[in-house]
Amino acid sequence: MISWQLIFQLLLIAVFVGSIPLMYSASKGSLNQLQNVVWVILFLTFDLILFGAFTRLTDSGLGCPDWPGCYGHSNPIMAMDQILEAQSQMPFGPVTVTKAWIEMLHRYFASGVGFLIVCLMAITWFKRAIFGRRVFYFCCGLFLLVSLQGAFGALTVTMRLQPMIVTMHLMLALLLVVGLTALTEVIQIRDGVFKPKMYSLLIPMLLMLIVYVQIFLGAWVSTNYAVLACFDFPQCNGEWMPSLDFLNGFTWWRELGKTAAGDNLNTQALMAIHWTHRVGALIVTVSISLFLLFLHQIRPYGNAQWSARAAYWKKYLLFVLCIQILSGISNVIFQWPMMAALIHTGGSAALLIGLTKLTSLSLYPSAHQ
Repeated sequence: MISWQLIFQLLLIAVFVGSIPLMYSASKGSLNQLQNVVWVILFLTFDLILFGAFTRLTDSGLGCPDWPGCYGHSNPIMAMDQILEAQSQMPFGPVTVTKAWIEMLHRYFASGVGFLIVCLMAITWFKRAIFGRRVFYFCCGLFLLVSLQGAFGALTVTMRLQPMIVTMHLMLALLLVVGLTALTEVIQIRDGVFKPKMYSLLIPMLLMLIVYVQIFLGAWVSTNYAVLACFDFPQCNGEWMPSLDFLNGFTWWRELGKTAAGDNLNTQALMAIHWTHRVGALIVTVSISLFLLFLHQIRPYGNAQWSARAAYWKKYLLFVLCIQILSGISNVIFQWPMMAALIHTGGSAALLIGLTKLTSLSLYPSAHQ
């Protein structure tokens, strides 16, 4: 049973972690200062995603097997007796002192980001005459999103790393990255120009959907530990089209490493997961290339600022796409090294940041005067 003392201690930690001096400057009422605070929260969320990937890659997701505390305590120090007892029975985990600290640090950072978003919501409410109600409502949406993200974080532990739960935990974090990036644009777009042209809406939204589905497939590869199901590149185990078990590979609701019937997941199922992600990577590369051509066609005539911003984010997007391709290949060739895996996870978040920025430029060209 969760005690009020535990909740209070964890809230104090969240406030401590999330107390960033830039939050004070946002209360001054400047749009630029508020935007800087949002960028800080976005940066911390990006780091949190990387630390979450590190938690998963070090098999620390169950370093504290309960939630929100660690054996009912707010930190591993107070739970040291239980942790050492569990470690003595299974020296390599899932519970060890190191893994317990990794897991709890991840939770502390997550609670800090949640606290900052609550502060952001409060600030935009009290300063709504300056920032506008639209910004406040957007922050309320981010609060609901981070609350849902926290709920899936709890389910990740209580449901013992069930692949779909872990995947959705990551996807919601990436959606939060998209929301925070979009907020940096919403802050600076004036009410009079907040009217996207319908013909510009379809293509960017379709591309965001394609990329998001591809990232979901990548998360499904990671949470099912299917990265090394294909040990070579560009072929998969020496074949262009190996024997694949899509039915078991893409049965969404099942235990880690198990089929829906409870049998061990076979190699063909893991290969199907991996191979599908590779095909998706090709589709995304082509789609982004076409989007950049589309973006060039809608350039507002004579708008130098729009052109400069578009050029910057196009270069950014191409750079991140190349990094994603190289890190993805490196995961296979070099047998899933930690650094390549972290870069690949961070690259997915960076890719969504660039796409969100370019989508804003394509939807609201008149806003960037």
